Amino acid sequence: MRHLNALDPGASPLDYYGYELRRHRETAGLTQKQLGAIVNYTGSLVGQVETARKLPTAEFSERVDAALGTGGLLSRLLGLVLRSQLPAWFQQVAELEARATEISTFQTHMVHGLLQTEGYARAVLGTMDPEGLDDRTAVRLARQRILEKAEPPVLWAILGEGALRQEIGGAEVMRGQLGRLLSFESDPRVNVQVLPFSAGEHAGLQGSFTVYRFTGDPAILYTEGYGTGHPTANPDTVRDCSLRYDHLQAAALSIKDSAELIRQVMEECNGEQHDTVA
Repeated sequence: MRHLNALDPGASPLDYYGYELRRHRETAGLTQKQLGAIVNYTGSLVGQVETARKLPTAEFSERVDAALGTGGLLSRLLGLVLRSQLPAWFQQVAELEARATEISTFQTHMVHGLLQTEGYARAVLGTMDPEGLDDRTAVRLARQRILEKAEPPVLWAILGEGALRQEIGGAEVMRGQLGRLLSFESDPRVNVQVLPFSAGEHAGLQGSFTVYRFTGDPAILYTEGYGTGHPTANPDTVRDCSLRYDHLQAAALSIKDSAELIRQVMEECNGEQHDTVA
């Protein structure tokens, strides 16, 4: 166990967060227990965050910023802290997401992480690896904060119909996930299209991929394997997959028709639940 006074703010973003939390708390003349009482958390949890043994949350950061008058410092640090907790091979992708002005993703069998609910994310991340699941789920969901920025990226998400029908996390989790997809129906910056089974052979048969576009920088293509990520700015590869994406959009259902199919699948889930109860 690391000693409180031995915390090195340069060791990691999490250590730096803990150092700043302790510094501002002590400047305010509060004990961990007193600060915890003010922000409705235990003093023990405050201590764990200060010593980099527990990840802070957005709610915790906002409450402490308000209580200590930090001007939003901890909330600003939170994104960096959570990004540093991602697997090393994925940290670059999180940075691409944060900088992109447009994200175009095609997913064959699973909802993209930026659109996942907590229950869905837990089910995906917990498969064959339950260790640290709470923290890993929180880190994944924190990536979605880019959609709440003052100028969020435009997100185009094409999902294979199988992503709607693959029951991940159970029927209740899937209903919540489908509802989450429908919640973006009137949001012009988050566009969900479904590639139906009836499309047959299509331009994405080789697998899922994502194209990130930026202001003033070349677009980057990202593909993923088991425990590895493969970003590339090779113009020929990016051009090829951009063309594939255009063809996938042409083959996919319209945004309106996609929403209708999602509703239909939700109704089927509800029907199965009623049958089970009966």
